[in-house]
Amino acid sequence: MGPVQAQERPDPPEGSDVPVGILPTVVVSGSRSEQPQEDLPLSMDVLDATDLEDRQVSDIREAVRRMPNVSVRRAPARFAVTGAPNSTGRDGNAGFNIRGLGGDRVLILVDGIRQPRSYINGSNAFGRDTFSLGLLKRMEVVRGPSSVLYGSDGLAGLVNFITHEPADFLAGPGGEPRAWGGRVSGGWSGDDDGVTAAATIAGQAGSTAQWLLTGTAHRDRGLDTKGSNDSANVDRTTPNPQTTRDGSVLGKVVLRPDARQRHVLALEHAQRRSEVELLSSRVKPPLSASSVVAEDAEQTVRRNRLSWDARYALDAPWADEVRTLLGWQRAEAQDEGRTVRNDGGVRLRDTAYEERAFQAGVQASKTLPITSDWLQRLTVGMDFVRTEVTGWADGYDPPPLQPFLPRKYFPDTRETSTALYVQDEFVSDRWIITPGVRLERFELDADSGGGYSPPSPTPATSLSGSNVSPKFGLLYRVTPSWSVFGSYATGFRAPNAAQVNGFYENPTPTTFARLLSNPDLKPETSRSIELGMRGRSRRGSLEAAVFSSRFKDLIVDRKSLGGAGVAGDPLVFQSVNVDNATIRGFELSGHLDWGRLAGGWVSMPFAYGQARGKDRATGLPLNSIDPAKLVIGLQYERADWTWRLDATHLRAKNVDDLDSPYLARPVTPPRIRQLTVPSSTTLDLYAQWRIRRDLRANLAIGNLTDRKYWRWADVQGLAADSPAVDAYSQPGRYVLFSMVKDF
Repeated sequence: MGPVQAQERPDPPEGSDVPVGILPTVVVSGSRSEQPQEDLPLSMDVLDATDLEDRQVSDIREAVRRMPNVSVRRAPARFAVTGAPNSTGRDGNAGFNIRGLGGDRVLILVDGIRQPRSYINGSNAFGRDTFSLGLLKRMEVVRGPSSVLYGSDGLAGLVNFITHEPADFLAGPGGEPRAWGGRVSGGWSGDDDGVTAAATIAGQAGSTAQWLLTGTAHRDRGLDTKGSNDSANVDRTTPNPQTTRDGSVLGKVVLRPDARQRHVLALEHAQRRSEVELLSSRVKPPLSASSVVAEDAEQTVRRNRLSWDARYALDAPWADEVRTLLGWQRAEAQDEGRTVRNDGGVRLRDTAYEERAFQAGVQASKTLPITSDWLQRLTVGMDFVRTEVTGWADGYDPPPLQPFLPRKYFPDTRETSTALYVQDEFVSDRWIITPGVRLERFELDADSGGGYSPPSPTPATSLSGSNVSPKFGLLYRVTPSWSVFGSYATGFRAPNAAQVNGFYENPTPTTFARLLSNPDLKPETSRSIELGMRGRSRRGSLEAAVFSSRFKDLIVDRKSLGGAGVAGDPLVFQSVNVDNATIRGFELSGHLDWGRLAGGWVSMPFAYGQARGKDRATGLPLNSIDPAKLVIGLQYERADWTWRLDATHLRAKNVDDLDSPYLARPVTPPRIRQLTVPSSTTLDLYAQWRIRRDLRANLAIGNLTDRKYWRWADVQGLAADSPAVDAYSQPGRYVLFSMVKDF
C-alpha cells in the first residue's frame, strides 16, 4: 500500500495505550545513497521482504496491487503464432505503469543494474518480468521522473529491486552475530495453481567475509479467469492450457578488508520457460484448407548478471565516501511457435531478442558544515552504459506459400550512454533543499553490416544526442513529526534501436503491410511538479501528494500512416513523435491506529490514487490512465498472529475516459467499439500464525466474494463485442498458503 505499510510495528510495551514509534525506513532510490524516506521531497512506495511474505506476493503484478496510481498489465495468453492478429499475453507481466505511463518509460534496476527493455514486434512480445521476488530484501517504487539520478528511461518513474545480503540472515534472536543462518519456504497459489519453493543459506567466513546463496523455483498453470466457455476455438474464455516454470539463483560475497572498505560481488541467474497450447486460435467449422487446427508456442527468457559494488570511506577534503559499480548482464528471449493447418501443412516460427550490457559508475559524496545550523551534502557521479542489441527471426512455410526467409527487423545496434550528475543537499533542523542536474549523451550506432532481411530501401541510420535534466526539491518540517514538500523534476527517454531503424516488408504481395524506420525520432521528455505532506502521530500516519506532469514528443510505436491494406497500397506503419500530453492527479496513503483490543492492536491502513490525462493537441483523454483505486484495510495484530481484511475498489473506465469510443482500426465504417470496464469492489483476507519465532504459516483468501471483474490495464484495446471478454476477467475466489522457516 503506501510507504507506511513497508514498516514493521514493534511489540507494544505492557500497559501502553499507544504503539511504539515506527522506525524510519531507509531507502536508496531517492538520492542514490542511504537516506530516511521521510527526508525525501518525493513520493515513494516501499515493500520489504516481510510485506511480500505476509501477502504471499509471487510476482510484480501482485506487488503493486495496492499502490496508488501503479499497475502491471497481464493479459491472458491468447495469440496467433503467425501474423499479428493478437499478441495478447505473450509478454506475461508486461511491465509497470506509473501515473499513466508504462513500458520502457519506467526504469527498472536490480541492485543498481539496469534491466532489459521490453520488445514488441507484430506477433512477438517479450515483457520485463525477468526476476524473482523471492530474492528481494526490498522493493522501492519512485512515482515521478527519475532521470536526474538514473538517466534515460526514467521518464515516468523508477522501480528499484534490492536483493538480500548475508547480514540479513546472520543475526540471532537478540541481534547477536551468528556464524551461519538462512531460510526455507514453500507455498501454493490457487489463482494459477502455482507451487513455489525457496531456500537461502548465509555464512560468516573469518572476520572479513560473508557469503550468501539463495535460490527460488516456481511452477504455475497460468492465471485463472471467470470465463466458462472451454471450447477449443476462438470463443474459448477459460485459460489456454499453459505451464510456466521459472527459477533464480543468487550468490553474493561481501568483503570487508578493513573498517573503511566494503565490496559486494554478486552473480545472478534467472530463467523462465512457458509452454502454451493455443486452443483459442483454432478456427470454428466450416474449415478451409488453410484453417488452423492446432497451434502451440514456447517462450524462454534467460538473464545472467555479474556485478561488483564497492564503497570506500575516506578522510579527504574532496570526499567522505566513494562508491564504484561495475556490472555485466546478458538477457535473451526466444519465441518458438508451431501452427498446423487443416490441409496438414505446418508453419514454424522462431524469434529471438538479446541485450548484452556493460555498466560502470563512480560516485563521490561529501558532507560539509556551512554554519552551526546548516550542512551541505554534495554528491557527484558519472555513469556509463553500453548495450549491444540484436534480434532475428526464422521460420518455415509449407507449399504453396513462398519460403520464409530468415530476417532481421532492425540491424544489430550498439547503444551508449555517458552521463555526469550533481546533487547538492542543504540541510538544517527544519529545511532540506535539494537541487540537482544531469548531463547525458546517448548514441545509437547501427551496424549496417548486420543488415536487414529482406533489405530496407534506406540504409540503417545511427543517431546521437544529449539532454540536460534538472531537478529541485524542497522539504520543510512543520513539527518533528510532520513535514511538507515540493519538487520539480524532469525526465527523458532516448529512442531505441527498433524504433529508429525498425523495418519490415513482406517479400511477397500477400501481407500488404510495411513498417518503416524513422531516423528523425527525438527523445521523449517530461516535466513534473509535485506538492505533498507527510507525518505521523500517536493515532497513525498520513502521506498525501498532488502532481502535474507534462510530456513532450512521446513516441507512438508503429503508428498507422495510411494505406488500404491491399496489393499495391499496403498498410504503412512507423514509430513517430506525435503526442504531447498532460497528466494530473493525487495520492493519499497511511494508516489509523485504533488502539488495543483483547490483547492486540487494531489498525486501518488505506491508500487512494487517481489521475487524469489528456493529449494537449486534441484535448482528448489518454487511454493509458488507470481508473481511480481505493484500498481500505482492517488489521488485528497480536504477538503470535495477525489477520487483515482488505477492500479494493476500482473505478469504472467509461467512454468519457477514452480518446474515442472506437478502436483505432478499422478507420472506416463499420467501426468497432472499445471495451470499457465497470467499477468493482473486492475483498481479500490475510492471516499469519507465528507458530514459533522462527516458523510462520500464512493463509489468504483472494476475491472473497467471488466477484467477476476486469482490470483496465489488462483489457485496453479489446473490442467490446469480442466473444473473449470473459477470458480477460480476474480470478474468482482462490486460496494462498505458505510456510516459512528461519534457521
